[in-house]
Formats: sequence, structure tokens, C-alpha cells
Amino acid sequence: MVYEPLHHKYRPQRFADVVGQAAVVKTLTHAIQLGRIAPAYLFCGPRGTGKTSSARILAKSLNCERGGPTADPCQVCQQCRSITHGSSLDVIEIDAASNTGVDKIRELIERAQFAPVSSRYKVYVLDEVHMLSSAAFNALLKTLEEPPPQVVFVLATTDPQRVLPTVISRCQRFDYRRIPLTDMLAHLTQIAQQEGIPIASAALELIAQLSQGGLRDAESLLDQLSLLEGEIDLEAVWNLVGAVPERALLSLIDAIQSRDPLPVITLTRHLLDHGKEPLTLLQNLVSFYRDLLLAKTAPNRRDMVALTPDTWAALQTRAEHYSISHVLALQSHLRQAEIQIRQSGQPRLWLEISLMELLQAASASAPPTELALPQMPPPAPLPSPPPLAPPSVAPSPPSMPDPPAVVVKPVLSPSPPAAADPLPSPPPVGSLGSQWEIFLQRLTPVAKGRVRLGRVIQETPQEITLGFPNQGFADMARAKLSDIQPIVNEVVGRTVRLIFTVDVATLAPPTDSPPPPPPAAASSGIPLSPPLPQGSPTAAPLATPASPPSAPLPEPDELQETARRLAEFFHGSVVSMSPGDPQPAATPLNSAPPTPEEEDLPF
Repeated sequence: MVYEPLHHKYRPQRFADVVGQAAVVKTLTHAIQLGRIAPAYLFCGPRGTGKTSSARILAKSLNCERGGPTADPCQVCQQCRSITHGSSLDVIEIDAASNTGVDKIRELIERAQFAPVSSRYKVYVLDEVHMLSSAAFNALLKTLEEPPPQVVFVLATTDPQRVLPTVISRCQRFDYRRIPLTDMLAHLTQIAQQEGIPIASAALELIAQLSQGGLRDAESLLDQLSLLEGEIDLEAVWNLVGAVPERALLSLIDAIQSRDPLPVITLTRHLLDHGKEPLTLLQNLVSFYRDLLLAKTAPNRRDMVALTPDTWAALQTRAEHYSISHVLALQSHLRQAEIQIRQSGQPRLWLEISLMELLQAASASAPPTELALPQMPPPAPLPSPPPLAPPSVAPSPPSMPDPPAVVVKPVLSPSPPAAADPLPSPPPVGSLGSQWEIFLQRLTPVAKGRVRLGRVIQETPQEITLGFPNQGFADMARAKLSDIQPIVNEVVGRTVRLIFTVDVATLAPPTDSPPPPPPAAASSGIPLSPPLPQGSPTAAPLATPASPPSAPLPEPDELQETARRLAEFFHGSVVSMSPGDPQPAATPLNSAPPTPEEEDLPF
């Protein structure tokens, strides 16, 4: 005897047997009873929800020999049996994925002009119709709008977005939804009882949850499990589908939450050595964190997760120790690691590295109450925090930022006295200043080139202020806000507002040394050196009375050093620093012609 799979054996044969599609069944049943048969139908929905089965039931209802078109075909007449076995000459099923060209559709249109051979209606069922080409769709438009008499088209697709709107407008559309969990569980229980499959109720519920609303997937999985000996339990289901057991995922998230790398590596190696794929383990972990987030935000919606009751209760208990931002930060890190593991030739290695990095991400994004940072005494070996630098000292040049200095100053500075102005609040645990290099590495090359000259001026839980040497650099960085903002949110583990401004402390001159007065010659418009007499050879420049030759030149301040480095970066030179700087003297009209030595100069 030929073996018949369960999803074939228990395929619905009448509308009353269709599971979980009450609205569609009710509409089609009334249409048949009233004799209002449309020329074309479009059945949309996920896989395994009954689209093709409904098309066959519709064909049997239209062509049943007992009682004319009926909503309940007899299943015993010649037409019903031939349609069930797929041997009817008037019910043509076409796989659109294998017949995508316009020539196949032209042939279909020509054959549709002929009358039915032995049936009341000729029914064309086009499965996966979204695979047709645009030319094939356009060729079918006229026939769908005005088909020959006694011809009905049924189009089935899992991707209605790829069907032309002109085709959809000529059909009656029915959307098939995923099978509800209760309806699928009742159907699987009935099959297990009729087939005599010894399976626990918890295992049946897990099968229904893993199928994600696809009845055919659930029946196929139950068919595979029926080949096992003895009673089928939860462990057998997990081993067959190749997913990570829920108990192992619970142990893994507990190890990550404890910030201890040893149990994380041990448990990961154990799962990998028992045949779990690295990518599967990562995806199951991301899905488990999603279930944890639902347990925290919607504890009464167990129907939204594919978990057993015991695991759902355990997640509700653990959700009290997590914040929403903490879980989102962990999921974001795992999402980035998935790309690396998928494209790497060493997925096991990168999975372990990603989980080790996840420990750092968990520490940075965890709420302060969980890490208990305020209650921890400072370590003994660490030196006492240095006092806050006076405001007159200029900070480091923007071109060579010093991230540790930016972070340590606000965090380790002593509390100001009551009479002084309040200092900005220290940044949170996941601060941008402490992770500045990581932030720069995640940026695109263009965004990194615009931000690297900046530094963190002030950081609060709600906003971060970035300072730049001038307004031009600030505007250039602000233009890449769409690329910079997501990276900042991932690094700090929260959503913040970015402010781009000019770093005033860097541009201001030091207060302890007043700026030198401008030379008198520059202010009065007199050239720095008198013109050379006519016909004289190369003459040495004369000293200006306003500045004695023996006076030492002032040391360049921080702004001058920054300007010099910026000019060298663009292969240029500094011409002027401020309106008070001396300008090059204009050459008088009666000046002597240049000497041969001067003509050899590069400028």
C-alpha cells in the first residue's frame, strides 16, 4: 500500500473542514448558495493556510452532480472524485512558477474559449501567480475581466504585493490568515487520536507554536515525530527541529546577565558540540530576548510567543531584572553579529567572540540598580581623583583627541561647593566619551572624517554636545546626522539628542597670558620693511622700531598649533590667525626689480 502523508490524508474536502478561515468560508458558501459566482478569485495568505485546498473545494462545489452548485459537495459523484484525484479535464491546475512566460498564458487563453468537456464550469487554478512576468499579467487582463461563459479563474499567491494592481482589481480578493493556535492544536489532537500517535499535550502545543500558523508545516512535523518509538515529549520535538531547547536558552541568558564569561563559553561549546549550528543558536537567542521583552511589556499575551507555560513563567520572573533599553541593546548587538557569522568561514569562533562582546554590552546598557555601581566602594589601588582643571587651561587640540581625559574629568571631579555654579551631571554608564574610538570605528568613512576633529563637551542622559574647532566643521558633521545618530544610540545604549556646536574653550586665548599687541607698523599701514633703493644689490631687511630684534618671539598657543596641523593636512600654510595679526606689507610701486637670488625662490 502506498504511504500517504498526513498533510495529504487530512486535506480538507469541504468548506466545513477548512481550519481557521471562518470569514473566507462563510463568504464563499453564501456566494455559492446565492448563485453569485465571480469570474475570478484571488486567494492570498501565508503557506499552508488552505488556499489551494479552497480552490479545489470551490471547483467541486460548482461541478457537483448532486444538487447543482452546492456549498457541500457530495464527495462520491464522478466529478467530485475526479477533482479530488486531480484527473478532471475541466479543472486545470497550473504552476505559475514553472510557466512564467507570456506564451503559456496565450495558450491558456486559447483553451479557455472551448466549452467544458463534462463539467458545469471550467476552473483554472493558477498557483503562485506572483511569479508570472509583467507581459503574462497584461495578456491575462482582458480574459480575467470578461472570461468566456462557464469559466472561473482562481489565482493563489503568498506574495500579493508582486501581483499587478490591474489584476487584483479584476478579482474578488480573499486574505487567508495564519491558523490560530487553539484551532491548530485541536486539529493536531484529532489527528493524533485517529492515527494512534503517543504524544504529550505539551509536545503538541509546541508543534503548533513552531509551525507559526502553517497547518501543513504542523502536520508534516507530526508525521515525522510519529516515526519515533515510545511517547513523544518536548525533548524529542526540540531535537527533531534542530532548535536550541528552551532550558538551554534560559541558562544562557542567565550566564550573560551574570557577566561571567566562563559559563557563557562552557554552555555555548556544549550546544555547538551537540550539533547546534552557530547561526541557529544566535537566531534562537535573539528570538528568546524578544520573548523576554514581551514578557516584560505584555505579560498577559502568551499567545504571541512560541513557548511552553513553564518557560513563559520563568521569563516573567526574569523580566523584573531587565529594562527595556537593556534588552534592546542586547538584541542590537546580536543583530550586528549575525551578519559577521553568516559571512565568516569560522562561525563558531565569531559566535564566541560576539557573546564575549555581549557581556560588555550587557554591562554598559544594564540599569544602575542591577549593577549596583553607587554601592561599590572605590578600589584601593586607584589614586585619588585629580582636581578639575581651571577653566583658563585650554583643552587638547581637536585633531588629536584624548578620550580618557574627556571622560575622566566630569566623572572623577570632586563635588563643587554650594556657592559655585553647578557642574554638568556625569555621563551615564554607557557614555560616548569612554567609547569614542569604538564609536569612530562603526561610522562610515565619510561620517568618520567629519566627526574625528570633534570631542564630547557635555553628556547627559538626554543629550550629548559635540564641539568642533569652527562652525564649518560643526555644519559638516550635522549634515551626516542620519548616519551618526543610530551609531551613537547603539554605543551609549539609549536614545539621545545630538548637539553640534563650536568648541569655545578651544578657540578662546589663554587667560593667564594676554595676547601680544599688534605691531605698530601693521596698525598704521606702514610696510614692515622700507623699499630697497634703486640699483642696490640684495639688502638686508631693516629692523622695525616697534619690536626690538632681541625680544624673543611669543610661544604659539593651542589655537595656532591646531591651525598649523590643519594647514599641513591640506598641504597649505597659515596666512592669518585673527584680524589683529600683521599682514604682509604691500610692495611700493617704485621698488627695485628682484635680484637673481630672489628670482630663484619657489614663490
